[in-house]
Amino acid sequence: MEVPVGFLAKLWSFISFLPYFFLLFVLGFLKGIIVVPIVLGIIVLGNSAVVIGLWPAHCIWTYYCFARSKRLGWVLKLLALMALPVPLILWPLVAIVGSILGGIGYGFFTPLIATFEAVSGEVTDKFYHCFVDGCLSTIIGSCTAVQDFTDFCFHSYFSYMDELSEDVHPDEKPMDVKLSKVPGCLLVSVIAIPVDVPLITAVALWKSPYMLFRGWKRLLEDLVGREGPFLETVCVPFAGLAIILWPLAVVGAFLASFLYSFLLALYGGVIVHQEDSVKLGLAYVIAAVSLFDEYTNDLLYMREGSCFPRPRYRRSMQPSTDLQRKMSLDGTTEKEGSRNSKLVSQGSRTLKKAIQQYTLVQVWDWLFKSCEVNGRILLREGLIDVKDVDECLVKGNCKKLGIQMPAWTILQCLLVSAKANSSGLLISDELELTRYNLPRDKISDWFIRPLFVIKEQIKGLQLNEDEEICLRKLIMVSKNERPEDWNDTCFTSSDKVRRAQLQAIFRRLQGIVASMSRLPTFRRRFKNLVRVLYIEAIEAGLLANRVKGTGYGGKQSTMGVREGKTTLTEHEQSPATIENMV
Repeated sequence: MEVPVGFLAKLWSFISFLPYFFLLFVLGFLKGIIVVPIVLGIIVLGNSAVVIGLWPAHCIWTYYCFARSKRLGWVLKLLALMALPVPLILWPLVAIVGSILGGIGYGFFTPLIATFEAVSGEVTDKFYHCFVDGCLSTIIGSCTAVQDFTDFCFHSYFSYMDELSEDVHPDEKPMDVKLSKVPGCLLVSVIAIPVDVPLITAVALWKSPYMLFRGWKRLLEDLVGREGPFLETVCVPFAGLAIILWPLAVVGAFLASFLYSFLLALYGGVIVHQEDSVKLGLAYVIAAVSLFDEYTNDLLYMREGSCFPRPRYRRSMQPSTDLQRKMSLDGTTEKEGSRNSKLVSQGSRTLKKAIQQYTLVQVWDWLFKSCEVNGRILLREGLIDVKDVDECLVKGNCKKLGIQMPAWTILQCLLVSAKANSSGLLISDELELTRYNLPRDKISDWFIRPLFVIKEQIKGLQLNEDEEICLRKLIMVSKNERPEDWNDTCFTSSDKVRRAQLQAIFRRLQGIVASMSRLPTFRRRFKNLVRVLYIEAIEAGLLANRVKGTGYGGKQSTMGVREGKTTLTEHEQSPATIENMV
């Protein structure tokens, strides 16, 4: 779209935009008012029934796993058992309140945003879609949200508890706290909450008006000048919506700061235990306000540093003197910081265009699409047992298949990336995930960044082609616990150190996938994937005898086949890059 030049052109563009935006906003607002009671009822009633119904089982199993755990020392275990009633009692209340707030936000804002999406250039019959889009899809999405929440409470939570109660290696020391340090930790935590929580909340409240007006200023400047998010016609309504909803973002940031202040204050007890010093713990109580203030200054592109004192609270920390603070604020560091802040605030759009930043959803979609493509290969080669597919789809037991297949897919990606000497992960022939375009969130740090280290380890082992072929098979059929597990396999190397290194990589991959499988959306999406593989097995004749002898006939089987076939056809019609995914 051509950007208007001149004051009058920009003014006319702004005036002509307002009626167009407010009509869409009123329509989306009315749709949200109609849909939100239905969505709220589904989410609140569904989640509340799950939480209340499973609450006795959660309480009993949590106490049993903590009492049986060998990963915790007796002091830490005793403290945990004494403190467990608080989170267990608060859990239903937090879940129900969160469901209410989430149901209101999702039920109202999703139809509102869908109304603006309906006027984009890619949508035909915009008038019809403005009234229809976001209504039925939001109601269906609320049912999906309840399903994901149920999977988390019924499967993921018990999986976490089972891991806590598993046996540990004889050389592994249990995590524990020294009883002599507990009084000091409790003392500092009790002092920190009434000190840090009010001060951090006051800092957040003090900077909230600045955040509000700075955000409005930036958005209005872009609106008048048709720059940034207002440059494209499709994005103009969303940017206008951002102006109206920006106060809600500020209120959300303030509430998040208030809740975060408790965690920041309680961390003082951790400092006491780590440093074995109540004095350093009290120093952290004072420094916590300065840490939060400096973080918010960086977030809002304000002056670097903080006006609050920051005493030394770790023995390994360098002391922060007034001279150093003055140099950092008045010397060359300030100039460099100003230039960096200017680069980030003013040139961020240019940088984002130069470096395409991938989202976690894109990486998540790649994983399941790759698992579907690779699942067909594994099924044809016999590396996936038909009984596992049957058990996952009918009985819901996807523990084995849900770890092996994604681990095989990730291993394939790592092997190809290491062989190609890539600096990142080769997702496809045209897509490379590097440290620069990696999603910027904690989940990526937990699940994706370790894969870069594993890839370098594989590259250092310099595997030949026969070993790579063998490893793809072993990750599916072997336990990979001891070097002796590979004695009668296709792995020809007799180097026990090399075997132990590869088995350690396999165990780490399986551990990463096991953690991924506990995410709320994993189970639902993986069962849809297994349904597609089930259709593949029927078409290949692998389940012909089982279909005749089991309850897959009739209407249920036809519906399953039809749904699976639709999914399969959609992916067969996907771009060619999906077929090239590792």
